[in-house]
Amino acid sequence: MVLTKLFNDFFNSERASGVILVCCTLFSLIATNVLPGYFEFWHIQIASHSITDWINDGLMAIFFLLIGLELEREVYIGELSTVKSALLPALAALGGMLLPASIYYFINNNGGDTRGTGIPMATDIAFALGALSLLGKRVPSSLKVFLTALAVIDDLGAILVIAIFYTNTLHWMNLGIAAGIFAALIVLNRLKVYTLWPYLAGGVAMWYFMLHSGVHATITGVLLAFAIPFGNGSQHSISYRLQHFLHKPVAFIILPVFALANTSIPISHDFYYALGGTISLGIMAGLLVGKPLGIFAFTYATVRLKIASLSADIGWKHILGAGILGGIGFTMSIFISLLAFDSEPLIHQAKIAIMLISTISGIIGFIYLRTTLKEEASEQV
Repeated sequence: MVLTKLFNDFFNSERASGVILVCCTLFSLIATNVLPGYFEFWHIQIASHSITDWINDGLMAIFFLLIGLELEREVYIGELSTVKSALLPALAALGGMLLPASIYYFINNNGGDTRGTGIPMATDIAFALGALSLLGKRVPSSLKVFLTALAVIDDLGAILVIAIFYTNTLHWMNLGIAAGIFAALIVLNRLKVYTLWPYLAGGVAMWYFMLHSGVHATITGVLLAFAIPFGNGSQHSISYRLQHFLHKPVAFIILPVFALANTSIPISHDFYYALGGTISLGIMAGLLVGKPLGIFAFTYATVRLKIASLSADIGWKHILGAGILGGIGFTMSIFISLLAFDSEPLIHQAKIAIMLISTISGIIGFIYLRTTLKEEASEQV
């Protein structure tokens, strides 16, 4: 399978971004508990919002814009461009969302906190692809594409979960204005206006009204992505140019800043007691057990029912390995935990569980796939 330049750029940027995210997370955890004033810095108020709020509501909208552009490309000319090619990663992603959510809900249904049900549904693209890329050229191209498509669809699922289940009281006037701006951008698209600035200006206005509508403002990024003309998807299209431009700022600025702000967690000497709580257990079981089982089971059923088929260069061991890497939640899981809970101790508890189990999933997935690929290489000799 020949991978496009844009896909290779994306894959390589996610690989480097994953390493940077690890460094930022470690630094932030240490700095919060060692440097006076570090934790308080992220809570400085600017225009009635903390620095962390501006990052989560503002900068992350740009991250979602990139996700939307990547999803748009996959839908038009990529792995999701035909029903048959889209079904395998789509159904795998569905399994990887439903089973973790079910496990969390089952653990928390009696006396726990079910608001966090959406937390273990997400896969972190940067960390998952970063871990996969560390395995080098032995990784089958089809596995890279499968995991990428799965993670992108997974993010779409997380976006829908945020929009539907983590929306507070709606302010219909602001929501209507945001919808009107989106409709105007769609009209510009249909009129074949290929200048980027009207879309970006409209996107900023749409973000402002969405922020004050009760629907999370980051949804604006995805809507804007699908309003921007895709054209034929060539390097000269404004969709391609914007996506190419955003890769490095998102990978090397926005996501690292998000990690610094949101992993600033004061850790007490008895923090491990919280890991035995239902919230932590639901998150950890959902990501470590639910993700790989859900992805593998739905993929297996899809192939056995002859709805879709595996590519020739990957087998069931590869799918299981991808499923284990799917248990790396981090960015999206932390993001959903911020929306799910309004208590700082609960948010910190969720973040610690997410970081711990994402690390474990990454290590297990990496070791499992490395062993599998080595065995395959030795069999071919």
